[in-house]
Amino acid sequence: MAGGSIPSFFDPHHAPPKPDLSRIRQIRFLTEDDFPPFNFLVSDGQLAGFNIDLARAICAELDLSCTVQRRSWELLVPALDDNSGDAVIAAMAINDDTRKRADFTAPYFLTPGRFVMIKDTTLSAATPEAIEDRKVAVVAGSRHEAFLKTFYPRAELVAFATPAEARNALKTGKVAAHFGDAVSLSFWLNGAEAAGCCAFKDGPFTDPRFFGEGVGIAVKKGNEPLRRALDYALARLDRRGALGELYLKYFPIGPF
Repeated sequence: MAGGSIPSFFDPHHAPPKPDLSRIRQIRFLTEDDFPPFNFLVSDGQLAGFNIDLARAICAELDLSCTVQRRSWELLVPALDDNSGDAVIAAMAINDDTRKRADFTAPYFLTPGRFVMIKDTTLSAATPEAIEDRKVAVVAGSRHEAFLKTFYPRAELVAFATPAEARNALKTGKVAAHFGDAVSLSFWLNGAEAAGCCAFKDGPFTDPRFFGEGVGIAVKKGNEPLRRALDYALARLDRRGALGELYLKYFPIGPF
């Protein structure tokens, strides 16, 4: 899906019933501060980002007071367990491992893989045939590397230690393409570091075996009243276009 298009992650034909909110007096959201554009600190030290605005929109939709508190990543779920927070909104992936530690809302964002190439590339597509024998930058040991090894066996993979190194290899012409996390890449493409060098080519690739089921809001195991309330709010925000507005605000070059 190109930039300017608005993805929807909810079934328009299924609206969750309005939950009983009588036992929920407020929502204490927890997040971390180093994953732009989802959650980050601005110059005055305040939290900002897609997740922060989404948390506030959820509380407005439910007519509940809320706070958004900062924690380091490894302390987010433990804070649910010790009741020092109610919900984690930090772009946390929904998978078998995280489900063992928390319950999740329906996904409100996906994290697909995508190819990026130099804008003046001679490659017309990012198919296995087009990229055969071409150098493609990936992060070593990543799900993106595993995906290409499975579906692009004839591409020449060049593994780097970090996403920044892989992106730089593309920008400096050392590789023909880079395959990585579409969300991070959309943020890079829209920023000064890329300097207009590159663009998405084909995709997105969303195979859940490699890229997961998306990201959701985590709540303490067994907290069904809050999980249902959050699902209701997310579906309502999607139906009236508020989620789409947030998406366009933070992802002018869309990852889809």
